[in-house]
Amino acid sequence: MSMYRKTLMAGIAAMALVSGYATSTNSNNGAAFADDANKTAVPKSLAFKMNTLEGEPADLSKYAGKVVMFVNVASKCGMTPQYEALQKLHESYKDKGLVVVGVPCNQFGGQEKGTSKEIREFCSSKYNVSFDMLEKVNVKDAGGEKACELFKYLTAQDAKPVGKGDVAWNFEKFVLDRKGNVVGRFKSGVKPDSSEVIQLIEKSLAE
Repeated sequence: MSMYRKTLMAGIAAMALVSGYATSTNSNNGAAFADDANKTAVPKSLAFKMNTLEGEPADLSKYAGKVVMFVNVASKCGMTPQYEALQKLHESYKDKGLVVVGVPCNQFGGQEKGTSKEIREFCSSKYNVSFDMLEKVNVKDAGGEKACELFKYLTAQDAKPVGKGDVAWNFEKFVLDRKGNVVGRFKSGVKPDSSEVIQLIEKSLAE
């Protein structure tokens, strides 16, 4: 092979290597940008880390893209039978993108005094609860008690029909759309399977 041809072939090989490197680098940068985009896509309403009822870490960002209903629950309240309707909601709409999340709280009438294990046993044996349950927390500031960050955020949103402000009692319901916007807040006496709640859930699931 002539010296000219060897030089030409070496040049072509070098150009191919540089081109491949550039493509690979751009590809890696693209993946990094995609990862960054996914991180920024988590809405503020779900940018919290809490614990499950079993004490395991729970990153609420896993609910991004879902319709979510957060409910502050209690085991010895006149509203406690709403667990049944919450479970039915979960069963009926989970495959369509609804997530029901129970959040035990003992700030209203001391009606959730049990341990996490006792709460789980009650929910499972009495209402066959299979939707997500978080660890017991405070949902409002009261005396020396401070609301958890999730409920500080939820209660600061002007969500209809209740509007912003402290949780008033057990079984208030906060509904988030797929973008993480708090699109509904319902008082304790509004049942989970009431027409107004169902209509909002179905509308949010369809968007």
